[in-house]
Amino acid sequence: MWRARHEDHPHDRHQARRAGSGAEAEAPPFRCEYKLRIVAEYDAAPAGDKGALLRRERLYHSHIIEWRQARDAGALEKLTDHGTSPARPKKHPAEAENDRLRRQVERLEKELAKNRAAVEVLGKAVALWEAASDSAN
Repeated sequence: MWRARHEDHPHDRHQARRAGSGAEAEAPPFRCEYKLRIVAEYDAAPAGDKGALLRRERLYHSHIIEWRQARDAGALEKLTDHGTSPARPKKHPAEAENDRLRRQVERLEKELAKNRAAVEVLGKAVALWEAASDSAN
């Protein structure tokens, strides 16, 4: 039951990656929204429930101190992904597809310009080679 409720916990994803790699991995990445939510929940919890929150989330008190300092300094709000924020309305699928296609066209146009420049250089090299072979005959 506990595992089913906390399947998407950042530590679980980290442990799964770490188990497969066999090497020591860096600390698990926590999303800013998660940090802000946990600090707010910790601050609002009665004194006896703070330890239970830390155990449930598998965190240390030092995490809370560090995240609270970052929040108070304004660092966490700046790092929050506003692109996926619930306050931001989602784009219509057609708009998202149009944006994706525009980016693809820009990338392909840059690639085409590079290829044209390469063909031009090769053409000049062939012309020089032909001129050199004609003068040798």
